[in-house]
Amino acid sequence: MKRVLFFLLTIGLCVGSVQADDMVRQLQVRLKNGGFYHGDANGVYDEETAVAVARYQIRNGLPISAEMDATTLHALGLKPRGTTKTEEPAPVAGAWRRLRNGDMQFVENANDGKIPPPKPSTQADHSSPQSGRARPAPPASTEPAVSTQASDFSDKERLREYVGAFILAGLDPQTGAELEFFADRVNYFGERNMSREKVRADLVRYARRWPERRFWLAGDIEVASQPDGKVQVTFPLRYELRNGSKSASGKVMKTLVLRQTGGNDLEIVEVSERKAG
Repeated sequence: MKRVLFFLLTIGLCVGSVQADDMVRQLQVRLKNGGFYHGDANGVYDEETAVAVARYQIRNGLPISAEMDATTLHALGLKPRGTTKTEEPAPVAGAWRRLRNGDMQFVENANDGKIPPPKPSTQADHSSPQSGRARPAPPASTEPAVSTQASDFSDKERLREYVGAFILAGLDPQTGAELEFFADRVNYFGERNMSREKVRADLVRYARRWPERRFWLAGDIEVASQPDGKVQVTFPLRYELRNGSKSASGKVMKTLVLRQTGGNDLEIVEVSERKAG
């Protein structure tokens, strides 16, 4: 009798594994048809698949996780079967690092006049979601429509991926992974010339306060060049934070000021945000 039960249990586990692989395969096919995935539809949720999922989430205003969650499957027209996540965690670290690689042509385009010049600046609070000091701001751009097609990325869309990579780094199991995006000294939510050590301490403190976090781009990004060759990127960021019974949610307009480094990379030299309506 025990052998029969063991045999049936083994069959059940195998079927479940096949279903999970089949779901990943269907996901890969949909992403491949849309131009987000260029590998084989092998049913393996590897780093390349995670990058494709993250890119799809970034471009379609979905929570950025690099995971095969129910929201993403639904947007792709797939019906989840049982659990919607793979047994192994998504390779988030590899996904956000790959997203930011090879997308560094924005400063040159800004200097060539392909990115509009900066708009007249307005005084705004520099704060973070945990500070509670943000002031109301004009409504952000409308939510983007979900699409399964991806044409050649324009410079703006590539920069949008850079922003998405920065957001995804905030979910890396290695707390403070976003630090890799920052310069040695940065204007950080109103405090000028903050060291990387202090930035990291704030990132760690934020992660401890809100261990469960969800972020997604809630509209289009605005890109403007600055006279000193830097690039300013402003985007609506929606967030959901949770720590046990405590929770917080809302939307902010976040601004990053980027400069090109000697290695043809981009780094953040200033970050600020204000509450969005």
